[in-house]
This record gives sequence, structure tokens and C-alpha cells, in this order.
Amino acid sequence: MVRDMLALLRNLQVRLVPIDQLISYIRNSRTHTDAQVALVAASIREFGWTNPILIRPDLVVIAGHARLLAARKLGLTEVPVIELSGLSEVQCRALAIADNQLAITGAGWDEESLRIELAALQEEDFDLNLVGFDTHELDELLLGDALEDGEDVVLEPPANPITIPGDVWLCGPHRVLCGDATSPEAVATLLGGQTRGLFPGDCAPTPDDRCGCLDTGQGDG
Repeated sequence: MVRDMLALLRNLQVRLVPIDQLISYIRNSRTHTDAQVALVAASIREFGWTNPILIRPDLVVIAGHARLLAARKLGLTEVPVIELSGLSEVQCRALAIADNQLAITGAGWDEESLRIELAALQEEDFDLNLVGFDTHELDELLLGDALEDGEDVVLEPPANPITIPGDVWLCGPHRVLCGDATSPEAVATLLGGQTRGLFPGDCAPTPDDRCGCLDTGQGDG
């Protein structure tokens, strides 16, 4: 048994295969959202290719469909694969499920250790979006105690913010401005010469406060 396993390991070789030659398993039951594929693509861009796609001798993918989709999103022409030639048809089908399910069955997080590690990465200015947690999950992990206590949490502004005052975002039929709701210049920028209805988001209750954004409210619903 041990000898058979060692022989199998010796036969495992990573090689590059043209991406257009790979065939997705038609009965693959694992689903992948566009958001997840984008995260996998970002991970490959940051860390390189760390986990080859598993394929059958006929180039049908056994495991790694998300990585294949991410590679196509990145415009790659070749991807690393490992060909599993010693498995039966039934074993290949079972592995397609097991490869996904075994990674999550019985697995969890030591949240305190995870919080410490995430905080350390944050101190190093590493982009935590690349580790797979969404913004809400990161907030709960990093600020959990403060959020549970109902405390006001003031985060340090990012060194290179995506949005700065004066930026106008086009969200479908809406125009959203990062700016001061009491500034005539900001309102004029938002409206862009139009005179349609204006909706101030999170409007300030006193003259000393300022709105975080303005929305022209030009949608139909």
C-alpha cells in the first residue's frame, strides 16, 4: 500500500498545458460566482500559481474549475496541471466532489489567532481583500469586541483612498458624489448641469455636520 502511494507520488508531474485544450467536467456540481472568480484571479496575480489544476489523461478537469475560470479572466494562455492517470472513472468523479468538500468539512478558525494574524498583515499594509474575507467579515474579525459593545469605531483613513472629495461615481442611472452636501459647488458638480431631483444620503441633522455622499436619484425605482 505504502509502496503504491510512493510510486504514485513519483509519477506526479506539473506541466503547462494550453488553456484552450482543457475541458471542464460537464457534471461539475461546484458553483462559482463572478465575485469568487475575481478573488481567485487576484490571488493568482498576487501570489502566483500555487495549486495546479488536476486533470484526467483526456484533459478533462477533475479539480480546479475556479482556477481555470480565473486564468481565463487573467488572459493566460497556459496553466499548470497535474495529470492523474492512475484513477478510475468513478474515482475521478468522486475526487471532483471530495476535493471541494474535504477542505471545509470539520474545518474552522481559531478566531483569536486569526484576528492577530489579520491585524499583523494590516499593519504591514497588506491588502486584506486578497485573503478571501469580505469587508463585513473583516470588520467583525478585527473589530468584533468593539462592535458587540456598540462602541463607535473610527478607522484610520487609507493612505491611498479609492474615492476622494470631488469624485463622481456612475451607478447605473445614478450619479453619486463624494463631497459636502452644503456646498453649492459640490451640488453643481453632481448635477452636471441638470436640474433633476436631488437626494442627500445620510443627511446631517445640524449645520455643523456634512453628508458623506449625494445621489441625484435619477433611477426609475
